[in-house]
Amino acid sequence: MDPSILHPVTHRTSEQQADLTVIRARAALLRTRTLLVNAARGLVKPFGTRLPPCDPDQFAARCRGSLPEAVDTALTSLLEEIAQLTTRIQQFDEQIQAIAKTKHPEAAILRTVPVVGPLTSLCFVLTLGDKARFADSRDAACSLGLQPKKSQSGERDPQLGMTRAGNGYVRSLLVECAHKIMNVFTPDSALKQWGLKLAARGGKNAKKRAIVAVARKLAVLLHRMWVKQERFEPFREARPQSITAGS
Repeated sequence: MDPSILHPVTHRTSEQQADLTVIRARAALLRTRTLLVNAARGLVKPFGTRLPPCDPDQFAARCRGSLPEAVDTALTSLLEEIAQLTTRIQQFDEQIQAIAKTKHPEAAILRTVPVVGPLTSLCFVLTLGDKARFADSRDAACSLGLQPKKSQSGERDPQLGMTRAGNGYVRSLLVECAHKIMNVFTPDSALKQWGLKLAARGGKNAKKRAIVAVARKLAVLLHRMWVKQERFEPFREARPQSITAGS
């Protein structure tokens, strides 16, 4: 065994782990609510009824008057459970905002990116643990599984999906942020223009590849902003020294 090829493993502190547990508990409640919402929608379909489309936070209140009479009693209990889960999720949101503000103020700089909120910024900081962990910000994106897989052989170099290494939840948050960046209503930025150009190239799954590429670039950007404690500038790529360059 050659010790020079080994890399030290840095564990999170107990405080970091406790804060991250709050985020994971919220995610578990969110998955449970999604399961119950889908179940409620599916259970009314055999009666020729569809529940109205709405935000999950408003689902219980909006759908109480739309239940078929034959299953009103059974599904009312389901809606009450969904309402309770929504209340608990909102309580976790308030707790996450308090943790981000009081215990991890360095994450505030990440929220200058329009699509990044307290949940994503705090989860990103807690998952990576130490901003000095990566000498190159590109390595932060690789550690989260956003780097494309490689399977080269001779002149063959197929386009493959992301490696999906590392923490899946923070990766999903970054992909969600990438979707918002590409949205027509999101303020314009160099990152958005870059992603739209990738999507416009066409080809199979062009939009999906562009979303992943934007998520990877966003991870690099967030780590660089965290290290430098510099605010997000939508068009800073045009300047000689760019914190958003690289993917």
